[in-house]
Amino acid sequence: MQIIVECEKRPEGQKPKALRRNGKIPANLYGHEGTNSLSLAIDTKTVENLLRKASVNNTLIDLKVTDASWQGKTLLREVQAHPAKGTPYHLSFFAVAGHGDTTVEVPVKLIGEAVGVKLEGGMVDAVINELQVSCPPEKIPEAIEVDITNLKVGDSLHVHELVLPGGITVQNEAERVVVTILQPRMPGSSDTEESETGAGADSAAT
Repeated sequence: MQIIVECEKRPEGQKPKALRRNGKIPANLYGHEGTNSLSLAIDTKTVENLLRKASVNNTLIDLKVTDASWQGKTLLREVQAHPAKGTPYHLSFFAVAGHGDTTVEVPVKLIGEAVGVKLEGGMVDAVINELQVSCPPEKIPEAIEVDITNLKVGDSLHVHELVLPGGITVQNEAERVVVTILQPRMPGSSDTEESETGAGADSAAT
């Protein structure tokens, strides 16, 4: 999914409050020129549309600064929200070109229906919902797909067992469990245990 965002340089000396009153959100771009940063202004509606599609440290964004002759691929590093209203308040972008592999958080997407659920009545326990991966910016995946079709009750998939796209390395510990299939819950088991506990307590009291 390609996301293109157009913005402009923030007028020098203009305060953020005045910018917001004019329907724009202040932002900064880092990493495009050493340690220098570029102050930007983005239309509020553009920001709202962006945040419906993009995630912090996950989605590659083509950022175009219309009046600064700069365009490149960036990551959305930070979104500050208004403390009371919860609306976007300030954004930070990081230019990824020339910085080698980048580390991002990518959601885990379970695909298929596990044998242990379909035939044995077990339950899926998604232990990890996001993975930290390192890869070239142009290879950042929208999600890491994990096929659970062949998992039976009691089976687990670990980080080192995942099938990953080329050029992607997971930074999480290799032995961490990503997903497991739990035993089916026995109907009335908790009620039975409670009644037995209660009977034992009554006997002890007698």
